[in-house]
Amino acid sequence: MRKPQIEFEPPEKIKAFQEKKLEELVDYVNKNSAFYQRLFRENSIDPAQIKTLEDLQKLPFTTKDDLTHHNEKFLCVPKNKVSDFITTSGTIGDPITFYLTTKDLDRLAYNEAISLQCAGGDDNEIYQLMTTIDKRFMAGLAYFLGAQRLNAGIVRVGPGAAFLQWDSIKRCSPTTLIAIPSFIPKLIKYAINNDIDYKNSSVRSIVCIGEPLRDAHFQLNELGKRITSHWDVKLFSTYASTEMSAAFTECEYGIGGHHHPELLILEVVDNNGNPVGDGEQGEVVVSTLGVEGMPMLRYKTGDLCHVHYSRCACGRNTARLGPIVGRKQQMLKFKGTTIYPPAIFNVMDAVEEIDLYQVEISKNEFGYDDISIFISEENKTDILIPKLVDIFKSKLRVTPTFKFIPKQDLANKIFDQNKRKPDKLIYI
Repeated sequence: MRKPQIEFEPPEKIKAFQEKKLEELVDYVNKNSAFYQRLFRENSIDPAQIKTLEDLQKLPFTTKDDLTHHNEKFLCVPKNKVSDFITTSGTIGDPITFYLTTKDLDRLAYNEAISLQCAGGDDNEIYQLMTTIDKRFMAGLAYFLGAQRLNAGIVRVGPGAAFLQWDSIKRCSPTTLIAIPSFIPKLIKYAINNDIDYKNSSVRSIVCIGEPLRDAHFQLNELGKRITSHWDVKLFSTYASTEMSAAFTECEYGIGGHHHPELLILEVVDNNGNPVGDGEQGEVVVSTLGVEGMPMLRYKTGDLCHVHYSRCACGRNTARLGPIVGRKQQMLKFKGTTIYPPAIFNVMDAVEEIDLYQVEISKNEFGYDDISIFISEENKTDILIPKLVDIFKSKLRVTPTFKFIPKQDLANKIFDQNKRKPDKLIYI
């Protein structure tokens, strides 16, 4: 499979390409989306006047609240043309339904194929899929379809089950794992405890989903360091969402996830909705290209990232997104300090003695945020609490409350059978 040539073209050619696609997108939603028809009408917008990327700023943003309250109004095809029904994870608020046509599934396969290709994949690869492909989850389906499009092999194991993961590695010799990275230390620990020669396995790289592996300077964070200190594997970060039906995946240089301009128009904006400069932090906003069922126009993801526009050493001229700093809706004010949950995870991941934890956010009697961290009783020692206090004070300047509960109770809280992925963070 050839790499998309548009990603290597000069910036002005990429811009011209996207502007043509933008006109097609605006015309399509104006003809088929009840939500956008009303939005244009109520805001006195002439869709024919939206021709350049700069013209996007004439349009209001689409938000998660819009999707929640007008879900089916976004649908651009009759329901009998929908091939697959997807829902968001509902990390914040209720899950939202997305409708994919056959064409959308083909686009999803293309996205993941070029994303895996960006991470060094080709038709010689064998991927071990360590995330669910059912429960209306887009990511597992996307990776499966992408591996097929790439003409690579794939082993569908699903999440958890360390014994089955290693048995599959032994039987099928996968070259790359696709996994939530916080599971990898558990996989390594299982291998060590069961005399599995994991360092000489067939696995050479891991495509990591759902959690950041690097800091804003593209250095490995504590979780990334913890993995690579034990296992000589290449780690690739990804950033994706159901709403965009696309992914930003790192290349071999590990300096941000690459934007695929044939799939998305990307904006990164400040609190006033203005574009941020190179290397600056802002909220990710996307307009989806080539989506038939539920296209998005200026959708605010709520995710905060640093954006980089300079040419990558791999030759791509597309924008790159750094790791998610946090979600705007998840910003915490704790003892006078602003914190995003990924910063808490990064501190906890630095403590190798802890194999399970869950962060709980609540409000105290004064309406301020409180942070409690549940830890397994098996990890409790005389030196653990002082160690945690010192690390939190040095890195975040504040200390949460630590609560120890039986390991099985904690595992049941984190790995809720009614949910698609581990609950490292809960709100009560």
